[in-house]
Amino acid sequence: MTLASPEKVVLGSLAFGLFWILAVFPAVPFLPIGRTAGSLLGGMLMIIFRVITPSQAYAAIDLSVLGLLFGTMVVSIYLERANAFKYLGILFSWKSHGAKDLLCRICIFTAVTSALFTNDTCCVLLTEFILKVARENNIPPHPLLLALASSANVGSSATPIGNPQNLIIAIQSGISFGDFILGILPAMLVGIVVNALILLGMYWKILYMKKDEETALEEVKCPDDAASHQFSPVHMSHRPSFENNPTSEFIDHRSSPNQVSLYATSAEGNIRRSPCGGDVESGRNLSGGTREEAAVDSFARKLEEKIALEGEHGLQEMANCIENGIPIEPAERKETLIKKWRRKSWKACLYLVTLGMVVALLMGLNMSWTVLTAALVLMVLDFKDAGPCLDKVSYSLLVFFCGMFITVDGFNRTGIPSTLWTIMEPHARIDHAGGIAVLSIVILILSNVASNVPTVLLLGGRVAASAAAISPSQEKRAWLILAWVSTVAGNLSLLGSAANLIVCEQARRAKPIGYTLSFWTHLKFGLPSTLIVTAIGLLLIRS
Repeated sequence: MTLASPEKVVLGSLAFGLFWILAVFPAVPFLPIGRTAGSLLGGMLMIIFRVITPSQAYAAIDLSVLGLLFGTMVVSIYLERANAFKYLGILFSWKSHGAKDLLCRICIFTAVTSALFTNDTCCVLLTEFILKVARENNIPPHPLLLALASSANVGSSATPIGNPQNLIIAIQSGISFGDFILGILPAMLVGIVVNALILLGMYWKILYMKKDEETALEEVKCPDDAASHQFSPVHMSHRPSFENNPTSEFIDHRSSPNQVSLYATSAEGNIRRSPCGGDVESGRNLSGGTREEAAVDSFARKLEEKIALEGEHGLQEMANCIENGIPIEPAERKETLIKKWRRKSWKACLYLVTLGMVVALLMGLNMSWTVLTAALVLMVLDFKDAGPCLDKVSYSLLVFFCGMFITVDGFNRTGIPSTLWTIMEPHARIDHAGGIAVLSIVILILSNVASNVPTVLLLGGRVAASAAAISPSQEKRAWLILAWVSTVAGNLSLLGSAANLIVCEQARRAKPIGYTLSFWTHLKFGLPSTLIVTAIGLLLIRS
């Protein structure tokens, strides 16, 4: 494609340049309107400057990518409601053996979850959790935050739904879900291990933590607290809530401890029961006073439960039952059990639908419609107004993509990308190692200058056409190389990917455990990690 008219080249470059500035620096002082508005502004300027027509702008918007992105976000929202990420978070911190073990777990866990639920979603949900873990274990947070962001980027490269640029590549290339995974999975697995080793090597000294020594140190510092804790009665923790509760007046006036203990003791004298019907504990080895106190505590808890469920009517009903010696149960207990059963059944269905979605994607079904179908099934199974869940969808991201599609298409029509690629193409052929190196450097630079998604839109078709001239298998390999390098390139600098910015902002805003991850702290780790992981992964990309 030759260069367009000078007027279109200048005006199109101006519109794209403004889009790039606002995408990389959303709070730039002269126009602090953010990425989404900047994307729409760039697309609108392309139309106003007549670089593209309105019909061409509509055609530039890829609805399949938007549908896939929307469906993925909806499924992730329902998984979050089902506490899937909470359970996974508890699992990855279970029986951790020190800070180094915790860092390795974060790398592995984040890589897996980002491949299945997108890197951005993973970072949003895990950043504050990791800050809490770091604080509880007295670990400097920046190695763990770097592990989260970098592993999310590397892990997301393995699947078409791992990040936005992979969505675009999978749809434009026509590579199936299974073939995509098989092509990049070996590189991703090795990349995660290498990335973790680099983190351990750089932060080995500050990651030293031994829980036994910390516990011993705390006991030396606080001997009085430890001593006082040894002599506190077990049942005292229930006393304040009982004594300060309005229902204590009812017990004081209507029932003495002896009377409550009488109701709490069964005919055989082995098991004490409260008037609510719940077992307290075996009384064979307890003194009379202890038995009475335990019975009163248990009775108070049951009484509070009934009043919370049934109000004043429940209080009067319980008074009548005590006078007549009749044990009772809260009326809503059965209903509560039914609700719990329904909740567990809904969670099981949700996990099965998600698993079915993954299986359907592996079978090669249309990715956009498969994910959208799964999202709709989850809405139906929820059997509630879907509005609150749909309100959590990041519509600003979808609008950003619309504006970006129009802006990038307009810039392509100026002829500048084609001209630059014509100069670079003879040196960037993937049939020899030097060509792969040149192509990778170009992708790395563009991904950090213009962001990875615009880079894929600008280079995707051209790189694939160049590789197709060699052989059809090389075309598939070219797409996979583009996916791998553009994704890992996000680890180079703090501005390299949205996942990095999410981790940085989430960590800064977390109260009262906030932490500021600086640009230079990230670059110090990101530069060597990106170059090494990218180079090793390129050797493992399969076509």
